[in-house]
Amino acid sequence: MKVCTYKRLTPLGEFRRLGLFFNETTIIDPQFVWQKQFELEGKFNPLKKAKEICPESLSDFISQYQESSFQMLEETLEAFKELSSDGILKTNNHADLSFDLLDDQDVSLGCPLDKIGTYRDFYAHEKHVAKGFEKRGEPIPEAWYEIPAYYKGATAGFIGPEDTVPWPSYTEKLDYELEFGVVIGKDGFNISEEEALNHIFGYTVFNDISARDIQKKEMAVRLGPAKGKDFCSIMGPVIITADEFNGKEPNLKMTATINGELWSEGMTGDMHYTWAQMIAHASKEEWLIANDFMGSGTVGTGCGLELDRWIQPSDIIELEIERIGKLKNLIGTPNK
Repeated sequence: MKVCTYKRLTPLGEFRRLGLFFNETTIIDPQFVWQKQFELEGKFNPLKKAKEICPESLSDFISQYQESSFQMLEETLEAFKELSSDGILKTNNHADLSFDLLDDQDVSLGCPLDKIGTYRDFYAHEKHVAKGFEKRGEPIPEAWYEIPAYYKGATAGFIGPEDTVPWPSYTEKLDYELEFGVVIGKDGFNISEEEALNHIFGYTVFNDISARDIQKKEMAVRLGPAKGKDFCSIMGPVIITADEFNGKEPNLKMTATINGELWSEGMTGDMHYTWAQMIAHASKEEWLIANDFMGSGTVGTGCGLELDRWIQPSDIIELEIERIGKLKNLIGTPNK
């Protein structure tokens, strides 16, 4: 299943709501499906009851259904199929149970995870790591092969598909990073590798935008990245639920194109560490919480730094992972 956060413009402002894809372009609103179900059952205050069992926020939904999120989504899908087969497409107050992205001009997709707990970004692709240390004239540190290292970043700067990427005033070298993202779906402490995949809600495309010149200065003093990263991160366009991969870690093709030209290509499975190993490591003597987000680190060839090619203002960047979709953004102009 694919889930999203969709944005709808109304006379009262913009609303952001949990959506569930029925097909490639049709999105179901789960809360409205349950509202209609309760209306037909003659329940008192069906909207209130629907809000209680199906939050309109994806992050609230994940937190509420940690042990049964996939089951609840499947039940929602089946309820919608039954209602639509009977020609029931609206609630009593005329809310649409579903809509088509191609037809509804007031709707677009936002960052799928509307509230992020802790954001951790790993460094798991050896080809990318090797290229970085080669540019510094250094070997890969032995410690890299001993632990799946990561940094923690800001969560306030996350944006979604079709959003404009801000260009900070303090950088002249903006870079994209093609990564594989994981959303944690269940709380855990000292999670074992054997249990780790059961804590994944789903997977998404991740672009870890970087200000390379300021990042270089920060890392030179063995701190950061901070200002080199925290101004923006990009996730989307959707999250594909982990049950789609039958309890295994997927190996999916990843590409990055700039203005239609292929720059980067790799596989999600090219990581030196597995997600099970990374989750187990991150949870040692520490809680992982539902709605925490993790990045894999850049896939080999997956950034301009490796390629000695640099994105420019007004470029169109498209990161794609098979089965998940294409994360498309416009690069903004430098802030003065």
